[in-house]
Amino acid sequence: MKVVVSWSGGKDSAYAYLLAKQQGHQVLSLLTLMMNKEKSNFHMIPADVIDAQANAAGVPLLKKTTSAQTYETDFKTILTDFKNKGAEGIVTGDICEVAGHEAGWLDRICKEIGLTPIKPLWMINTNQLYLNYLTTGLKATVVRTNKNLSVDWLGRILDHQFYDDIQKLLDVDPCGEGGEYHTIITDGPDFKQKIELVATEKKRLDNGFGYLEIKNWKVTPK
Repeated sequence: MKVVVSWSGGKDSAYAYLLAKQQGHQVLSLLTLMMNKEKSNFHMIPADVIDAQANAAGVPLLKKTTSAQTYETDFKTILTDFKNKGAEGIVTGDICEVAGHEAGWLDRICKEIGLTPIKPLWMINTNQLYLNYLTTGLKATVVRTNKNLSVDWLGRILDHQFYDDIQKLLDVDPCGEGGEYHTIITDGPDFKQKIELVATEKKRLDNGFGYLEIKNWKVTPK
């Protein structure tokens, strides 16, 4: 099936992308919705780093700016355009229902547009999913935290030690499904180059949220 991949720049969308390719789907493009021209939604990854991820994966990328008020309308317009260009489905890294949307939101949108929703991570136990992720060759770094995690977690690499440490916390999902953390992918098994975060700064945002500002980064050959 010809598909577009909803690409946040984090671990779940990258993992879903890998699984979709393994399932034989043809990826036409990545799609990233942006909070503004400089940063992506939720993960707040710089636009040029998102570009570098797509270049490393060798896949076209479409970035579109949206807002909370226009999100659904913008999303439908974008998907309709992809369908007109031959897309048959959309791949997402959703593990369970997305907070802030009604149950079945993506399925409803896809039905209205005429696309097939493909969710390779859907309803997998998040402890097992994290351990599965560690076998993929993807490399992720924490760039956002909510009040359940201190800013000390910013900049941490998702590895076995991260998993062991997060298991010690109460009411924190190992994959961040409660919004506890978001990540940035810096390498993957099919990346032609890897991204190195050279200089970062941990910042505390409103309501106890944390943000890893990427001040300097580079792309290096593998």
